[in-house]
Amino acid sequence: MLSFIMGGVLRYRGREIGSVQLDFVRRLIAAEPTIGRKALSRKVCEAWDWRQANGQMCDMVCRGLMLALERKGLVKLPPRKSTPPNPLAGKRKRPAFIDVDRSPIRCALKELGALEILSVRRTAQEKVLNSLIEHYHYLGYCHPVGEQIKYLVSGCGRPIACFTLSSAPRHLGPRDRFIGWSAEQRKANIRLLAYQSRYLILPWVQVRYLASHLLARISKRIASDWQALYRHPLYYLETFTNPETHKGTCYKAAGWHALGLTTGRGKADQSNKPNRPLKVVWGYALSADFRRLLCGESPV
Repeated sequence: MLSFIMGGVLRYRGREIGSVQLDFVRRLIAAEPTIGRKALSRKVCEAWDWRQANGQMCDMVCRGLMLALERKGLVKLPPRKSTPPNPLAGKRKRPAFIDVDRSPIRCALKELGALEILSVRRTAQEKVLNSLIEHYHYLGYCHPVGEQIKYLVSGCGRPIACFTLSSAPRHLGPRDRFIGWSAEQRKANIRLLAYQSRYLILPWVQVRYLASHLLARISKRIASDWQALYRHPLYYLETFTNPETHKGTCYKAAGWHALGLTTGRGKADQSNKPNRPLKVVWGYALSADFRRLLCGESPV
């Protein structure tokens, strides 16, 4: 969301836009009136060195900024050269059904044998994971936001569980109070947290202690996987559970801590009144000194 702060400076997704930046965008459009909007955003990113932690340009965020500036009447963008589907407008195609072996697995944890945990983002197995979450998770599939990792767990030679983790919400009261960071510290270091958006053990898999076992396994490896993929560390994990349907027993057993309840308001709420179920916020520290690391300057 584009907002005005002091001195006529604007803020968008944590970046401040002043008169110098606005004049640069206007001059760029005037110099190349037929430039495509994608090319425009890439030129702006290059000029401002606006990049993600992994070195990739913040192209999509910049395109959002250009649209927001045009809506405010601050710039006039070149005509669209094409109108691709907007995944944020509810038009993203739902994952197709992919059949897997659904014969029951009922055994002790040690009888499952070796478990294979694969990071499947941008692999052929990603469609399998998306399909399983869409058709067997009670919330269905939701495309992760920002940085993300997807894990497909296999046992007995077939899928048994799925995880998706992504960028953490920018504002979360129970978590922010627990960490004790300031608004500026949160802004600088929010990328050092990850949000577990989906966790699914397939309904025909009934293995006692499997849920907490997998949480512990993922917690041990995700920091190194994230570092390799996005070139920055992770110090904390978080997730939500609905207390009316899930007690969070596996999170307790895996060493996660209940931090409190959400307000029941979504991020787009304008009424300041609860409009969805309250959820328990769970957190897990990946480093013993996570508070010092998160409340200090960004390490990279």
